[in-house]
Amino acid sequence: MNRRTPESLAGRLLHVTRIYHEPDIERFPRARQVLDRYPAAERIEVLSHQAIPGLYGNEGNVEDWVRNKREVLVLGEKKSLSARRNERSSDWIAPSTSNGCAMACSYCYVPRRKGYANPITVFANIEKITGYLERHAARQGVKAIANQCDPVDWVYDIGENSDCSVDAMVSDNVHDLVDLFARLPNAKASFATKLVNRDLLTYDPRGGTRIRFSLMPADTSRVVDVRTSKIADRIAALDDFVDAGYEVHLNFSPVIVHENWLADWTELLTQVADGTSARTRAQLAAEIIFLTHNEGLHEVNLGWHPRGEDLLWRPDLQQTKRSESGQWNVRYKTGWKGRWVDQLTDLIATTLPECRIRYAF
Repeated sequence: MNRRTPESLAGRLLHVTRIYHEPDIERFPRARQVLDRYPAAERIEVLSHQAIPGLYGNEGNVEDWVRNKREVLVLGEKKSLSARRNERSSDWIAPSTSNGCAMACSYCYVPRRKGYANPITVFANIEKITGYLERHAARQGVKAIANQCDPVDWVYDIGENSDCSVDAMVSDNVHDLVDLFARLPNAKASFATKLVNRDLLTYDPRGGTRIRFSLMPADTSRVVDVRTSKIADRIAALDDFVDAGYEVHLNFSPVIVHENWLADWTELLTQVADGTSARTRAQLAAEIIFLTHNEGLHEVNLGWHPRGEDLLWRPDLQQTKRSESGQWNVRYKTGWKGRWVDQLTDLIATTLPECRIRYAF
C-alpha cells in the first residue's frame, strides 16, 4: 500500500527559496541531504544560525510571517547538548534536532524567543545528537519507579520547539530518532504534532515512539491552527499510527475558552470515540493544557492574524502574570479556570472513558 505523503501537503507547507547556513555546513551528510533536496534555493552563509541579520529581530518581518515559514530554511550545528528534566509531558527534553515550524499556529510560544520570524532550523550534526541520547539513556538504567510520563520507559521529548511531522519532510533527522528509540531497551521518544504526515507510517517504531496528536474543536482550530492538518484528518489517522507500531496519545492543547466551548468539546470527544477502534482507545492517554498567551505575541499576531486574537486575547476571562523572563503572560482567571478544568475532565470521563488523563492544568 502506498502511504507516502501527497506532494500537495509538502508543497503547500514548503517552497524553499532561501537557505541560511553556517560556514562549512556541507561537512555534515545531513546538511548535504537538505541542500540536495532544494537545489534551486539561494544559499546564504551566516556566522550563526541564532543570529541572522534581517531575519530575526526585524519587526518588519511580521508582514512576511507565513512567507518566511514557507520559503526559508536555516542549517546549523547544535553545539551544546543536554537533556533537561521535565517530568510533565516527558521525563527529559532531548537536545533539539530542529526548531521552528512551517505551520503558523497563532498561540505558539516559540516565536516569542526568536523575534518576528520562525522558519525551520535543521541541526545537521544528527550523529552527535543521537549518540548523546543513546549514552544518556544508558546512564539512566532501568526505570525503577513508574510515573505519569510512563510506567516503564524513560520518555524523551524530541520536538519541544518544532513539529517532527513537518521536520520529517525536510530531512531524515526524525527517521533517525525513531530508529534510535526503537532499539533502546529503556527509553521512548515523544512528540506532539498537528500534522498528519503519512510518511511516518513507513518507519518501524516498534513501540519506541509516542506521537501526541494535538486536538481542539474544529471551529476553533480553523481560526488559530494556521497551516495545519484538519482536525477530522488527525482523528482519522489515529488508528493508522497505532497499527504502524506507534503509541498514540492525545494533546488537548491549548484549551481555548469561549461562550460555547463545552458544547464544542463534547462534539470533538464524540468524534474521537466514534472514529477510533477499541484497540486505539484502550491505549489512549491525554494531557490537557489551558491557554497561556503573551502580550508580546499578541502584538505580533495583530500584525498578521488579528482574527485569531478574538479567541486568544480575552481580558474579560484572563489575568496577567509576570513570567520569569519578565514578559507579561495572560492565563484564565484562577477561580474560573479550576472549574473549567473539572468540567472538561468530567466530560472526558463520560464521553471518552477509555482515555486516561495524564495531567490537566
